[in-house]
Amino acid sequence: MAASGTRGRLRVLLGAAPGVGKTFEMLAEGRRMLDEGRDVVIALVETHERAATRALTSGIPEVPRRTALHRGMPVSEMDVDAVLARHPEIALVDELAHTNAPESTNAKRWQDVEALLDAGIDVVTTLNVQHIESLGAVVKKITGVAQQETVPDAVVRAADEIEVVDLAPESLRDRLSAGLVYPAERVDAALSNYFRLGNLTALRELALLWLADEVDSALRSYRADQGIEGTWQARERVVVALTGGPEGETLLRRGARIAARAAGGELLAVHVAAQDGLRDATPGALSAQRSLVESLGGTFHQMVGDDIPGTLVEFAQSVDATQLVIGVSRRGRIAAALTGPGIGAEVIRRSGDIDVHIVTHAAAGNRVRLPRITGGALGWRRQVLGFAVALIVGPLLSWVMFTLRSPESITAEVLAYQLLVVVVALVGGLGPAVFAAVLSGITLDLLFVAPLFTITIAHPLHVLALALYVLIAVLVSIIVDQAARRARTAQRAAAEAELLAAVAGNVLRGDNAVLALVSRTREAFGLAGVRLLTPDGEVLASDGEPVPDGRVTRVEVRGASPAVLELSGDPLDTPARRLLDAIVAQLAAAIEHTDLRATAREAVALAETDQVRTALLSAVSHDLRRPLASAVAAIGGLRGAHALSASDREELLATADESLATLSTLVTDLLDVSRVQAGVLAVSALPIDVAGPVLAALDELGLGPSDVELALDSELPPVTADPVLLQRVLVNVIANARRHAPDGSRVLVSTSAIDDRAEIRVIDRGAGIPAEKRDAIFQPFQRLGDTDNTTGLGLGLALSRGFAEGMGGSLTPEDTPGGGLTMVISLPLVGADTEGTE
Repeated sequence: MAASGTRGRLRVLLGAAPGVGKTFEMLAEGRRMLDEGRDVVIALVETHERAATRALTSGIPEVPRRTALHRGMPVSEMDVDAVLARHPEIALVDELAHTNAPESTNAKRWQDVEALLDAGIDVVTTLNVQHIESLGAVVKKITGVAQQETVPDAVVRAADEIEVVDLAPESLRDRLSAGLVYPAERVDAALSNYFRLGNLTALRELALLWLADEVDSALRSYRADQGIEGTWQARERVVVALTGGPEGETLLRRGARIAARAAGGELLAVHVAAQDGLRDATPGALSAQRSLVESLGGTFHQMVGDDIPGTLVEFAQSVDATQLVIGVSRRGRIAAALTGPGIGAEVIRRSGDIDVHIVTHAAAGNRVRLPRITGGALGWRRQVLGFAVALIVGPLLSWVMFTLRSPESITAEVLAYQLLVVVVALVGGLGPAVFAAVLSGITLDLLFVAPLFTITIAHPLHVLALALYVLIAVLVSIIVDQAARRARTAQRAAAEAELLAAVAGNVLRGDNAVLALVSRTREAFGLAGVRLLTPDGEVLASDGEPVPDGRVTRVEVRGASPAVLELSGDPLDTPARRLLDAIVAQLAAAIEHTDLRATAREAVALAETDQVRTALLSAVSHDLRRPLASAVAAIGGLRGAHALSASDREELLATADESLATLSTLVTDLLDVSRVQAGVLAVSALPIDVAGPVLAALDELGLGPSDVELALDSELPPVTADPVLLQRVLVNVIANARRHAPDGSRVLVSTSAIDDRAEIRVIDRGAGIPAEKRDAIFQPFQRLGDTDNTTGLGLGLALSRGFAEGMGGSLTPEDTPGGGLTMVISLPLVGADTEGTE
């Protein structure tokens, strides 16, 4: 027992789904501790009428529950005050996520448990994984059911012990089929919905992964609390460093083999990008490597940092990595000799107790390469303009300076020519600047340095002056050239970013992602045409037209659905090919996404078909069996007619007649809904008075003034409708309204004309239907929770809407002011446009 003044210990038995045995395990543990002489009580246990579970409660003291009223119905809740007064050593509390009755002290049962723990009472409780708050969205995606009762993650993570009560999905379904979890009438629906094999498998994996993450979090918290900085090799984690180069695939496969050697090994890939985003990396290669690591069962991570070794090691330490895989440098021998040992040596120096694997690959630097000499960044127009400035401004400047020359003006003349060299360098770059420097030096010597009008260099300082002119020209030209290169790089980067942003914008706005990428590719590279083809030559998307001379570049689009991108026009340069790699990677992802969407649509259609089939089988088994069994029993009794009295024979004949009539009605409804869905419903539209079908429907239902209030417009013009089908619609709608109307209230049936339409309103004051569920009431075999198997197959409203639309009308639900539901039957007035009526 917890010491006085200390908090009690919490033990959570976590399950993937109801029925895995959490409550059974909790009671078994309680009996074990009771046999050890410990003070154990049942604070609250829900046996759900399971005999084995109920038997385990025998012999364990139980604190009586308290009774509360919820919506006028008595419900039993845990009596927290009584448990606190009893103050046992251990309390068994079932269903931690339960919501208490409104007048309870605490809104949630987990808050009641917190009160017991604060009082020093140890608690053993049960919880399903779908009730953990952070997993709500994931569980909804898996099961399609939103969880209303949840427990905050912090409450569960604060537990002293968390134990998964595991049961294989197949075994759980076997238990469910045997009636050990739910009553027999709920088994079919449970097996075909929440307890599908896929759902149970996913929930089981979710529970195990959540617990594994909790173990990792606890381990990291302990290391932080104890100041332990080293890596604990509780599980093999292999981190692969990717640069975006061609060696990535080799490194990933080596890392996967290392991780596979240890049971439960984990593979993580990380790419470190520079903060300025300019570090060399091929987007297409990175995308392909990301797909590869995911196919190998690993995860991909992106980091930002200029200190690559530090960022890489820091990431590896943060995930408790035990192995780090990096590639041999792709630099050549000269580059390595000039710049030092490189990233690999620095990673090894900083890695600590993480093992570092340096893997060789085909792209490793293995030969001497000279740097390529590329042309100037300035275009030919700028260079021509530079020469023109030198040839035009130079002579003009010489004429002005020669006219104004004096013995003291030599300094101004030198500076003027120097300014000319700088201006020409800024305009035209290196070539024109050197030309202007040489020309200026010759002109200065010819016109301003004695002896005049000669090019004789009489003093070594004159040679130095000419050399300085040339040097200034070269230096300024280099600066201008670098600035121009950076400007062009920035412009191209901006254009590339704009292109990718535009493509992403098209996709986000819902445009066809594949077509948007194809169109943007043609626009960005100025091509005549771009086509995306399947390997068999089928055109998936195209923009523009092929060039007549057949200049075509073909690029393979690799992915789950291979394709070929055909570019018509001039070949792309190297920078353009790098951008094309990024677009091709996005194309592969877009194609895969399109395929997945198509597969998802097919899956949804199959699921809906399966749902209808399941509902039909359930409906047939429950609704057709009763009248069929009654008819068979009655006819079987009549076969022994010699032993029956006349009144008994009459009663059996009446039973058989009623059962067969019911059976005939149900089968007719099934056939009618099939005709409606197939679009072969025959409609005989005639001008009729609405009051006739309304009164006929009330007579068929046997309803009078005490049941229905009529507000029929005596001046309502005739409508165009099939009187027989309209009567069937009214019978179904009015019967539903009476079924859901409160006791003592009447259903209102009113008629009115709005524009060229007549409206028949059937109004009840019942509970109504939420807006999000209104479409479901018109689906075949749906009764929105109505489990009364004597009310038909759930086809009434589906048929009614089909009949109304077949007559050119509509059937729509609306809220009744003050509460309830109004069903509006809209029909065309005689003479109105009835296009679409059969």
